[in-house]
Amino acid sequence: MQSSNLPLHGVKVIDFGQYIAGPAAAMVLGDLGATVVHIDPPSGPLWASPANAALHRNKLIVRINLKTAEGLAQAQALIAEADIVIENFRPGVLARLGIDFSALRRMQPELVTVSIPGFASDDALRREWRAFESVVAASAGVFTDMGRTRVLMGKIPYFSALPLASAYGTMIAASATVLALQARERTGIGDQIEVPLICALMEGLTYNSQLIENLPRRYTNYRSDEIKRRLAASLPMDMPYHSVQDLQDPFYRTGGYRCKDGRMFAIVCAGHKVHTRRCLQALGIYDSLIAEGLVEEGDPYLSIREWKSDHLLSVYPLPRHWHDKILARMKAAFLTRTSAEWERIFQEHRIAGTRQNSLQEWMQHEHALSAGLMVTVDDSEYGPMTQPGPMTWLQESGEAMLNPAPRRSVAFGEALATLSSIPSQRPARGTARKLSGWLDGVRVLDMANVIAGPHTAFYLARFGAEVIKLDPVFPAYHPGFNLFMATVNMAGKQSTLVDITSAGGREVFEKLVKSADVIVWNATERDAKRRGLDRESVGALNPNAIYCQVDCFGGARRGPRSDDIGYDDVAQAVSGIMVRFGGSPETPEEHAHTGTIDALGAYSLALGVAAALYQKSKGGRAGRPRTSLAALSGLLQIPYCYDYSGRGPFDEPAGPDARGFNALAQLYVAGCGHSIMLNGLESDLPSLARVDGLQGLCEIPARDRAMFLAAAIGKLSAEDWVSKLKAADIGVAICKNISDIRAENIRPADAKPGIDRGSFSFSRYTDHPSGYTVVQLDPYAVRPAVAKIYALSPAEKYGASTRKVLRSLGYTETDIDELVAAGEISESWSREYLPS
Repeated sequence: MQSSNLPLHGVKVIDFGQYIAGPAAAMVLGDLGATVVHIDPPSGPLWASPANAALHRNKLIVRINLKTAEGLAQAQALIAEADIVIENFRPGVLARLGIDFSALRRMQPELVTVSIPGFASDDALRREWRAFESVVAASAGVFTDMGRTRVLMGKIPYFSALPLASAYGTMIAASATVLALQARERTGIGDQIEVPLICALMEGLTYNSQLIENLPRRYTNYRSDEIKRRLAASLPMDMPYHSVQDLQDPFYRTGGYRCKDGRMFAIVCAGHKVHTRRCLQALGIYDSLIAEGLVEEGDPYLSIREWKSDHLLSVYPLPRHWHDKILARMKAAFLTRTSAEWERIFQEHRIAGTRQNSLQEWMQHEHALSAGLMVTVDDSEYGPMTQPGPMTWLQESGEAMLNPAPRRSVAFGEALATLSSIPSQRPARGTARKLSGWLDGVRVLDMANVIAGPHTAFYLARFGAEVIKLDPVFPAYHPGFNLFMATVNMAGKQSTLVDITSAGGREVFEKLVKSADVIVWNATERDAKRRGLDRESVGALNPNAIYCQVDCFGGARRGPRSDDIGYDDVAQAVSGIMVRFGGSPETPEEHAHTGTIDALGAYSLALGVAAALYQKSKGGRAGRPRTSLAALSGLLQIPYCYDYSGRGPFDEPAGPDARGFNALAQLYVAGCGHSIMLNGLESDLPSLARVDGLQGLCEIPARDRAMFLAAAIGKLSAEDWVSKLKAADIGVAICKNISDIRAENIRPADAKPGIDRGSFSFSRYTDHPSGYTVVQLDPYAVRPAVAKIYALSPAEKYGASTRKVLRSLGYTETDIDELVAAGEISESWSREYLPS
């Protein structure tokens, strides 16, 4: 398949980015067919890493000195040919070098410019900080709030080598870029977009920062309870790893169960009305537990006071006696077979589980290679090199993305000639000064569940899309799984409940499909076909709709695990993230409480939607956007996700005792007891040594620097050190926690999206439809200069818009009453929004 079939073929991009986020955003545009010219300074990239081979694939690389008149003229000549320009420096840096986006867009109003600074340009306190990945992470609470296991083990703060901020920033920036591009086809006007990394990171972790005040006890878990108990009793946080793991729900054991071959096997079967039963049946212990009184039948959406038992199998947490009994039986069962055997059994029973892999094992995994989740690129420096495959693709053209061109250094003249040779696809220039949302007039039918799919539609709603959420009359997941996450990702949506397996419900479904521009679904191909939601079935109803799919293991090609069910934690386990975070195959850990990869999947699928809309606007047929959690695991590990002959060991910082990369880039405890993240480079050593209190550092042998710095930093407060180090332009930040960040940046909900509120913005809803006071992060990471970002209405109760939606489809009140009476539609799952 030719690259001319790719959706962004003919789009021209200039990439000024350095390090990860800017180059990665341009990389995914290049993967989708755009022609990308990357500009390096005369000395080469600021980050010398083999990862650059992946970040700059499909790019022409030219070195230009922007500090000279000739270099500036060359850059401006390249930009004059471009549709998109990307940079990720501190605010104002590129403008001071003569590349001012506002001025450029006055001359080229059709240009789409994208800035990805570390901190927001309107954040007077932080905008000038050297925003290394770890500095942004520390500022957002990543080193203190991303693991309950770490809290109970007393390993707070801790260091994580995952570039979360850059990963989220990449996909949010790329999706916003292409959304602006497709809107330009209608308006003739581009946009000037800012996506601060700190805001992208906060949005990626939005489920971890939500606060529902006075949440009922049934929505907590044993790890959270143990943290509260120890805090109340002033007990130390010193639990051993395996003891903390035993507090996890037996059906949601992310660290895993030990198998006969000694490998750990992670499972995510909790909260689903049939997956828990299938799990016990697969293990051969279901019948005995039922005989002993384990209760399966019941309505989890009733108040607990109305239950006939003290538990339901599909609802966690289980009472402690059942928790301990089931856990012991499951531990014994897993020891009877190898991890490979359990993978096969879980596949057969259609439940989510996988053995824990290291990143190196995942890169060599049969499925990763055959599905195109890993690809081989013949790099000019490293030779044949394994790299992450495409992260977003259209099903019809994904094959063309599996043989990316290696990066190629060229002279300025060749770069300019290449861009000039591509016919311009710019629309006629528009005259409007102010536009509405990029997706105004687009109707999205959201048929997804849990996080990645629903979060996609939630994200699209802020740009003006009308979203109808379609769910079954009887939910598959218990309230803690559905409703707690829905308070985030149901915002801005109309909820309708329909039994699409019934005659009347199927008719409603078909009418909704015919009315939609975009349809979002998260399922495997096998499940989609089984439910009549495959491309052929839905395409027959509405051939012009863009049908989107996110799953766990999918790739541009099929592989042996393509039809396996999976969730965020399964993708973390199979791809090496849990082994990296935990530090060893013996101690794997989930990264974050909720949604490390799920939210990234949403932004990735939104990029696919934007690319499909752009392709459609250029006269192409409606494509089918795809992404998967496994595909995105490579972006989350991109500083390390490469292999080639002669590569060094995969020994990057990992585990609960990791403090950083080296003495100049690691966590230190200040004299006040708070921790700071220092992030200096070797070239910063003279500047560090001039800081009061660090004199003599240059003379200290490298092996002794950490001891020297720990002693020095321990003499003054964290605030003092931040002040001193910032004055020397050294990267540093105090390790914050999310609760403090939220408390310091909260305001009463005011129907504004928060895009003008600096690096942090939360809203407090005292009149939330749930009946609780809810505090949530604002939809604020994408900041266009032209288009509108909509504040979203709080998440309504499931089924609240059933009548409204059906009326819009032409149903009368009598028709609706009859469908309700027949059980083919519903207006609610429960009396209470959050069952007590």
